[in-house]
Amino acid sequence: MSSFNRICVFCGSSPGLRPDYVEAARELARSLVAAGIALLYGGAEVGVMGVLADTALEAGGNVTGVIPQSLVDREVAHRGLTKLHVVDTMHERKALMAELSDGFIALPGGLGTLEELFEALTWGQLGIHSKPCGLLNTCDYYKELLSFLDHAVSEQFIKPSHRAMVMAAESPRELLRQFERYKAPLGAKWLTPNTDT
Repeated sequence: MSSFNRICVFCGSSPGLRPDYVEAARELARSLVAAGIALLYGGAEVGVMGVLADTALEAGGNVTGVIPQSLVDREVAHRGLTKLHVVDTMHERKALMAELSDGFIALPGGLGTLEELFEALTWGQLGIHSKPCGLLNTCDYYKELLSFLDHAVSEQFIKPSHRAMVMAAESPRELLRQFERYKAPLGAKWLTPNTDT
């Protein structure tokens, strides 16, 4: 069994180009359930989000969704979840997801997925939380993003200790193993110098 009770997964409302992306969502969902970890996600029934939730439910998992009322009004909310929180704004959605989860995983996705991931990473960098953040790097989807983060380190905009917060793996099981070993960087960003001595 895992030391994590619930993991938040950021993912897209579309299925993406490759069938591998949808299959990765299924594999992640099954891996979470097998490890006894509840799933928290954005609450929609469409795209990769819907596949992720349906697979976890079919495997007997506990699935919680958090969705703003505006998306409920567009009839994209998943009505078969273990629990669905309906909030007023996207800001409330992200805050509640962060509060209820013990870690964050981003599947391949678009702007919303990236925005949610980087907010979680920034909060970790600032010492607001000490929860792990990881990328499921299916088909090398995040290869260029990881390369860019390395570039930002070399240009001294990101500290190596903060770059190390971004874990990545092609396999959900490997990513979860990395989560178990994760140690948050010490000290909030604004309290430490821009060196790693």
